[in-house]
Order: sequence, then structure tokens, then C-alpha cells
Amino acid sequence: MSTDAHTPEEKANLRLVLDMFDQVLNAMDADAVDRFIAPDYIQHNQSVGPGVEPLKDLLRFIKKETPQAVHDVKRSFVDGDHVIVHYHVRRWPDDLGWAVVDIFRIENGLIAEHWDVLQNLPESSPNPNSPF
Repeated sequence: MSTDAHTPEEKANLRLVLDMFDQVLNAMDADAVDRFIAPDYIQHNQSVGPGVEPLKDLLRFIKKETPQAVHDVKRSFVDGDHVIVHYHVRRWPDDLGWAVVDIFRIENGLIAEHWDVLQNLPESSPNPNSPF
């Protein structure tokens, strides 16, 4: 008897999102977007336009301006057709960066919808706990 609580669909959804982080976001490969994200992708980030073309444009801009940027995944969760990823974005090696949580909805094997929240990381904090 397996103790793994995730369904095969949930495992596939999580793998899709984590592979997208590796092959699209960390690689900053705008051409790889179509392998992971639906053409009618619904974007809720208020800084990026709807659909895949604005996302591709953003990736090309980031690759040009900050080619050392990384998206360091700290934890991920899956629940049915939703995947949540908590990660650390750094634009260059010594950047404090942001703590980010992305929520993705998967449909027909592709990322169909995206929400995110992010927090700038301060140089000091009254709290001794890491945001990660």
C-alpha cells in the first residue's frame, strides 16, 4: 500500500510547474514557454499583460538586463489542478531579492492561469526567522 497521497494527475501537475521553473524561468528561455503554458493563459500579475506573448517579452527583457537572475524554489505544493511554489528570486548574485509565492492552475497538461504575491527582502528584520 502506497503512502503517497498525490494522484497521478497531481504528480504530473507538480512536475510540469517545476520543469517550467527549470526550463523557462531559470533558463530565461522565452522560446520554451509554449511547452508549458497554454496559448490562452490567464495572467493575474498586475505588471504583465495577458497571454503568453507579454510573458515571453518579459523573459527576454530579464535575460538581457539581469542574465544572472535565479528563481530558487524552496517548497512546492499541489492540490488537484493547482500548484503553489514558494521561492527566492535574485536578479544578481548579491541581490537580497524577493520572497515569492506563485499559484498556477493546470488544464489539459499546461499552465492555464497564474497568480502571484511577492515581498522585497529587507537588509534587516526585527524577526529572526528567514522568509524561507
